[in-house]
Amino acid sequence: MTRGSLLPDRVDHIALIGNFLPRKCGLATFTTDCFEAMRARFPEMRVDVYAMDDRPGSYDFPPAVTATIPQDDRAAYLDTARAIDASGAQAIWVQHEYGIYGGPAGEHLIALLDRSGLPVIATLHTVLEAPNPDERRVMEALLRRAARVIVMAEKGRDILRRAHGVDPRKVVVVPHGVPDRALVDPDTMKPRFGWQGRQVILTFGLLAPSKGIETVVEALPAIVAGHPDALYVILGATHPNLVAHEGEAYRDRLHALAATLGVERNIAFVNAFVEQDELLDYLQAADIYATPYPNPAQITSGTLSYAVASGKPVVSTPYVHATEILADNHGVLVPFGDSGAFADAISALLDDDKARAAMARRAHDRGRTMIWPRIAEAVADLLDAVRDTRPPRIRALPAARTTVLPGDFRAVERMSDSTGMLQHSIYAVPDRRHGYCIDDNARALILMHRIDPLDDSDRDRWTSVFAAFVQYAWNPDLRRFRNFMSFDRQWCEDKGSEDSNGRALWSLGVSAAEARAPKYRDWARILFDQTASIALEFDSPRARAFAMLGAAAMLDAHPGHALSRALLERFGEELIALLDIARRPEWEWFEIVLAYDNARLPEALIRAGEALGRPDFTACGLSTLAWIVEQQTSPDGRFRAVGSESFGRPYAAPLPFDQQPLEAQATIDACAAAFDATGDTHWVDCAHRAYRWYLGQNDLDLPLASTSDGGCFDGLTPYGLNRNQGAESILALQLAGCAISALSRRAQIVADPGKAVA
Repeated sequence: MTRGSLLPDRVDHIALIGNFLPRKCGLATFTTDCFEAMRARFPEMRVDVYAMDDRPGSYDFPPAVTATIPQDDRAAYLDTARAIDASGAQAIWVQHEYGIYGGPAGEHLIALLDRSGLPVIATLHTVLEAPNPDERRVMEALLRRAARVIVMAEKGRDILRRAHGVDPRKVVVVPHGVPDRALVDPDTMKPRFGWQGRQVILTFGLLAPSKGIETVVEALPAIVAGHPDALYVILGATHPNLVAHEGEAYRDRLHALAATLGVERNIAFVNAFVEQDELLDYLQAADIYATPYPNPAQITSGTLSYAVASGKPVVSTPYVHATEILADNHGVLVPFGDSGAFADAISALLDDDKARAAMARRAHDRGRTMIWPRIAEAVADLLDAVRDTRPPRIRALPAARTTVLPGDFRAVERMSDSTGMLQHSIYAVPDRRHGYCIDDNARALILMHRIDPLDDSDRDRWTSVFAAFVQYAWNPDLRRFRNFMSFDRQWCEDKGSEDSNGRALWSLGVSAAEARAPKYRDWARILFDQTASIALEFDSPRARAFAMLGAAAMLDAHPGHALSRALLERFGEELIALLDIARRPEWEWFEIVLAYDNARLPEALIRAGEALGRPDFTACGLSTLAWIVEQQTSPDGRFRAVGSESFGRPYAAPLPFDQQPLEAQATIDACAAAFDATGDTHWVDCAHRAYRWYLGQNDLDLPLASTSDGGCFDGLTPYGLNRNQGAESILALQLAGCAISALSRRAQIVADPGKAVA
């Protein structure tokens, strides 16, 4: 259907990503033409251009460019995703070519697309029969993310099906767009370039060895023998990447080849990147167009499309695009690298004016199907078709009906073996490549003391496994806990980070206070006494907070424990000092940035205040907890975990993604501490709101908890769930469940002491 003006329910605002003029390359010309075609055909449509920038600051981009993306700056891709989503755009149109996006095989583009919730269509300018591993990984990620992909030749659809297993219905063939120019007699245009009386063969495009120009130069002696006035015009600047690498050495080699063959007067180099109108004039002045590309897999060629649309008889090698567009006697195909065949085909066309004119008319007629207004209409229809192809949403549970999932150890057991708990998974399958870490095994050890129901023998077995990992991680020579262990039980380091050491101390303090069996309480107390003094050397605020949580638990179990009291007093004072330094009127926080496990800092202060009888600690912990809870509340009142893309941004409000389960668990624990300190049920409500995040009351209305086996997905991205189920996420869900259940029981006692006793 040919579209007129856009209807209200159709796409009228898109984001277009690719190269853009004045960057000098074919893709920049193509993306610019796409922009201009969409705006000309659909004036009501807003097209925001996000131009790739390989030389930040060196291009004078026009006002049409909404923003630029520095090619190798991954953070800029994430910023762009946020800007696109905030702009009101309804879809993203990506021009994909290897080499213009940063990261291995351009993987930074995938980071951008995965952080946007908008539907995507992608035009593929190169489709590889045999991609290398990085190219395959990135292409298949793009194919999964895109609702539709555009190729410019039927062969592209076939390659995607064979090489990547793509459903052919997802792939749409839309030819390379071309400007609309009349068919003219070349002799009427030749005087403009001083070519009167010459029979002109033209090749244009950025000059590079991949164009195979030597093949036509080597054909010239045979052509000139029958047509002394023949002129081979090579139009185009040398490719910028080639200039940067070797200057004009390739052009110089072509000059030398022409001299050796004695055809200097029959060849003309136009070393310029010409504007489109001038380029079309050059094309209209040519008698024959030659494309000697040596790569059979060339799926698209803008230069070939332009030549056909201008009504040029084409002599070409049989690369994919040429085979399709020149079929049915719309051009002449000759073998790759065969100078003799080029000479014969070009000479035959120069000999037969009638045949050449007939081929020109056929080519021009085919070109009318590729003019830019037709391309714009095809793309607009695709945008309409994918407008509503967003990630599926699952309705959230009503706020008044919070379901607390029972403890379920199965996912923890799935991720564990006799050494400990493995770090990562691929979906629900443990990924042994990444081995183990003390962070997860310390958390798992804490879970053993809190999870119910669990068979006593299973609790004993797994408590022993996780405790043994923590114990073996201690390096007495360096007086630090190691963190990472490979699957073959080899330590990857002699000492772990401060944060991992802090978590180890935390697990020991909790074990000394909460382990179900005395044997594990005694073990934990002794190892805590041997190791806890290392915390006095910590600089990390979180490492100190983790150690404080362990010390508070130890002090609860052993009220006279001097080292625990000292750690709580010293680190509590230091947290308050950090707050005084970082605080601003709108920023009630200990650091000038947000990071992970944020609520652990106020929780540590609250628990220290209660353990020491320091109301100043408690008050500071409560005020900062109120601030971070506010930061983690979405406009519609749901819990919104501070996402990892928010980390490290000075005095900046948090961004929505990527949200991780650890933050919800930390918030629940901190709110439980606040309730214990105040008796205020406001904190119970805040804890339940954070817990409901696991069940689907979040920005995507998607549950992270796997109720069938106690698992938990790794986080929320703008595009949906991170469907891996790593140890940290599983443990966060199970520990959060333990905390919310215990908090609910305590809150019930406060609300109705008689009923609770009964």
